[in-house]
Amino acid sequence: MREYQSLLVEQQGAIAHVMINRPAKANSMDEAFWTEMVEVFDWVDRTDSVRVAVISGVGRNFSAGIDLQMLAQAAGSMVADIGRNAERIRRNILKLQSAFNAVDECRKPVIAAVHGYCIGGAIDLISACDMRYCTPDAHFSIKEIDMGMAADVGTLQRLPRLIGDGIMRELAYTGRPVYGEEAARIGLVNQVFADHDALLEGVMDIARQIAAKSPLAIRGTKEMIRYSRDHSVADGLNYIATWNAAMLQSEDLKVAVAAHMSKKPAEFAD
Repeated sequence: MREYQSLLVEQQGAIAHVMINRPAKANSMDEAFWTEMVEVFDWVDRTDSVRVAVISGVGRNFSAGIDLQMLAQAAGSMVADIGRNAERIRRNILKLQSAFNAVDECRKPVIAAVHGYCIGGAIDLISACDMRYCTPDAHFSIKEIDMGMAADVGTLQRLPRLIGDGIMRELAYTGRPVYGEEAARIGLVNQVFADHDALLEGVMDIARQIAAKSPLAIRGTKEMIRYSRDHSVADGLNYIATWNAAMLQSEDLKVAVAAHMSKKPAEFAD
């Protein structure tokens, strides 16, 4: 178990369980959180024995989003010159974006297990994950609109690729809450589990299934999905042809075929 100021990280076999750990503050994202996310997902990315990451929240909530005290401190640091303020704000937004880019760009699949509040910056976070699961009481809201601002850490860029454009605009313009069953219906989450215990058990089971696959095949699959999201079909087809020209020579292919033929589980190297 690794304990940070805002996070707890536990490696369970091939799964890294990353827990947002500020339960007294509804797991709001303070100054330390943004730096620690980059550090933790750099560790996940480069640690060969970790094949999947799960993100959850300690206590009653996943996360209530960015800590408002952090926003207040940023507002208090403004100077008289508009240009210098703008440059400082832009640099700070890019720093916050890097925390969730680290999740999106991680070589390993990242799964969000959501219960309770998942609002504001927490939507930015789960939008950067590969899959999302929740409990019936999960409360999703693009809350930035009620703070007089546009969401700026990834929601407006990633969420339209996860749910329909029209419903995404409705949620972004109104800030209205979405709960578990509706979240599943619109495609924001893959599945709703009965309660928090069932959620973690179910998500960990999915993570174990992924961890049992060839890590090279999982790596290639995530890379191709991410690449195709931002490129044309022709570009994606060309890239996978080049990628697999190397990867199909891996021992993992032989191991997988032998396991399939013998009807025994495959054992892949990290």
